[in-house]
Amino acid sequence: MSEIVVYELDRPAATRPSAGSGERRVRTVHAAPMAPGSRTRAGPRTLCGKDTFAMETSGWDPSDHPGAPWYPEEYASVVCPDCAAVIET
Repeated sequence: MSEIVVYELDRPAATRPSAGSGERRVRTVHAAPMAPGSRTRAGPRTLCGKDTFAMETSGWDPSDHPGAPWYPEEYASVVCPDCAAVIET
């Protein structure tokens, strides 16, 4: 797989500055092609066409987990169906 897993995160709540650690939840897991000349950065768009600028690279590498899906299993419920369809074809 020459794609990188990226996370689309929830936007932080502006009305609750003291609510918790400030950690943002993963809203959607996408796949993006690698940026030219890099093996660790995502290209400018996901496989479904979204801009990756504000997304976070996951660090998940499916080749380190034989038999596992292309995304971390704990995020199976939020995988982008369009990115998944591209990878499965």
